[in-house]
This record gives sequence, C-alpha cells and structure tokens, in this order.
Amino acid sequence: MIYLDNNATTPVAPEVAAVMAEALRTSFVNPSSAYSASARSRAVMRDSREQVAALLGAKSAEEVVFTSGGTESDNWGILGALGSRPGKRHVVTTAVEHEAVRRLCERLSDEGYEVSVVGVDREGALDLDVLSDALRDDTAVVSVMLANNETGVLFPIDEVARRVKARCGALVHVDGVNAVGKIPIALGESEVDLFSISAHKFHGPKGIGALYIRSGVGISPMMVGGGQESARRAGTEAVHQIAGIGKAAEMASDLTAMEQVRGLRDLLEDSILTNIPNAGLNGLVDRALRLPNTSNISFAGINGEAVLARLDEEGICVSTGSACNSADHSPSAVLQAMGVPYHEAMGAVRFSLGRYNTRDEVDAVSTKINKIVGELLAVAGHR
Repeated sequence: MIYLDNNATTPVAPEVAAVMAEALRTSFVNPSSAYSASARSRAVMRDSREQVAALLGAKSAEEVVFTSGGTESDNWGILGALGSRPGKRHVVTTAVEHEAVRRLCERLSDEGYEVSVVGVDREGALDLDVLSDALRDDTAVVSVMLANNETGVLFPIDEVARRVKARCGALVHVDGVNAVGKIPIALGESEVDLFSISAHKFHGPKGIGALYIRSGVGISPMMVGGGQESARRAGTEAVHQIAGIGKAAEMASDLTAMEQVRGLRDLLEDSILTNIPNAGLNGLVDRALRLPNTSNISFAGINGEAVLARLDEEGICVSTGSACNSADHSPSAVLQAMGVPYHEAMGAVRFSLGRYNTRDEVDAVSTKINKIVGELLAVAGHR
C-alpha cells in the first residue's frame, strides 16, 4: 500500500505504540487516586503535557488540557468561549473551516447566535480586511483555522489575533489540527487564546487531543463531573493515550523530515501538473503559503471518486476531500467556497504526504495517475 492521505490520519509511529504499551502495563492506576502508586500515572501525564506544550511553543505546560481529539477541542473552544461571555452572541469564522467548526457554527446560527462567515478568494486565501470589518463589539469568539485540511492553504493567525484584540477583544480560537507537526508553532509569541490539536494527525493515536488555553483565559467547561485537568475537563484520564500524544509531540517537534516531505510533494505536484493536460491546482500557487505535504488537484471533466477508486485498485490511498465528509457526493464545501467551477470541483483529488513516504512511492503514483486519468478521459470522450 502507498498511503498518501496523511491529512485524514497518520500511521501510529512505532515509538509511540511502544510508549503506549508500556503505559498500559505500568501506568494503569487512576492518576486521581490517593495512594502512592498513582504517582507514576501522574508523572506520565506531566511529561506528556510538557511535550505537547513544547510542540506548541506554549509558555506553560498548564496551558495544555487533554481532550478526546480535534472535534472536541474545536467544539469546546467555541462553546466554552460563548459560555464565558453570555452577553455576547456574535461569532466570526470562515467559509472553509473543518466540519467540526463549520457545522457547529451552523447549529449556533439556528439557535439564535449571529454568525459572520468570511469568504476566501479563488486560491483559498483569506482577506484580512474583510475579517476585520466583520468584527463587532458583541463578538465573543473568532474561529479561524491555521491550515486548511483540503488545500493546505495557511492563514496568518498571528495577524488575525492582533486585529481581533485591537478591534474588540474577542477570544481567538484556532483549529490547528492539520498544521501541527508540519510547520513551526509558537503560541507563546501569539495573541491566540485557544488552539485545537489531535494526536492522530501527527503519528499519535486516535481518541486523544488537546486544547491550548492561554494563561489567564477562562472558558466554560464542556465536560462536567470530577476535578480532572484542573477542573477544566472532567473524566478519568486515559493515561496510555496521553503517553501516546506526548511521545508523538516529542517526535513531531523535530521538523527536519518535513523538508523531505516538501520535496516529494513538489515532485508529485510538478509531475501531475506538467504531464496531465486537464490537471489544475486548487490552493495558493505560492507553496510557501501552503502546508509542505499537501496538494489538491482537479482533473477537469472526470470524477474525482473515479480517480480515487482506480488508484485504490492499485493500492494507492488518496482522498477527494475531508475524510469527515466522504459520504457526501456533492462538491467539497471548501472548493465551493473558493469558487472552483463544478466540473473541476467534482474532479478534485487531495494528495497528502507524510514522514514515511519515499521517492519510489511518489514515482509510482506519478506513473499510475497519468495512466488512470488518460484512460478516464478517453472513456469520457475527452481524448
């Protein structure tokens, strides 16, 4: 199998699996228990919290709260911000957010909140002046992703946070799920208040993530019960999962491998765009403004799902967009928001590389997709 769908999930690193297995054997004791044996579990959590904080460039490990993953972190960031500011019922977000944010904002709108949705241009870039104009005195929270999961386009979150604080002082939530482990993060130098991550996006296990809550920022808890996570997120901690995200964070902090990933991505992207006449890039042409691992390419006139199916037959895993929306056969909401024409949007395929991909794999995919697209075009009568 050649796996090029790393924005959907990543394989668990062997080192992470080993740490988790050890924690299952030796750190099963409830960390909230009073007896001394629980100290080992608490130590695992302390070390992991420090590792995640280092990955995010946080000033303090206490700014990291463990959650079940990116969706919970996104939901909690937004709902917690609203709950702590009951007099403010305005939310600002963008048209290209992940479903965990976009669908929550749609629900909030149905419940009577005012939601301003800021659009993007044809390349997926955000207009900061339009976002600034959307801010109001009653804005409670602004939720903007750092990296788009479908196109890889990066948003300037530090500048977004600066403008928000200068205009209205709303809380700034960032969905950083697809950015962590691919580009440097320095939240300690930013005015971002809340930042969501999920371990399975950087070679950790599923079912564990974190919400960064900047020191001094108070938000309402979403999980209510015991006093775990300094009374911010109730529930007995899954120590083995926390050990996993800690080790994955430690490994992801070294971005050296991303230069190799960037080179392979560029090689694949150039090959497809050069050799396949109906191929076109979705997202910013300036690769420095995209994640180093992501290419979203449309094959005009053919169906992306047909390309995906043919590649799957060859043992090659890619996607046509967000895995969280793969059952919906309509054009991607992200590509629609970008104004990509229907005949191109329906032919979109996302290639997202990871640390374990090789040059031989990229060469094989380049050869296979050139052949597959040519055959599909011939069947469709375009050749």
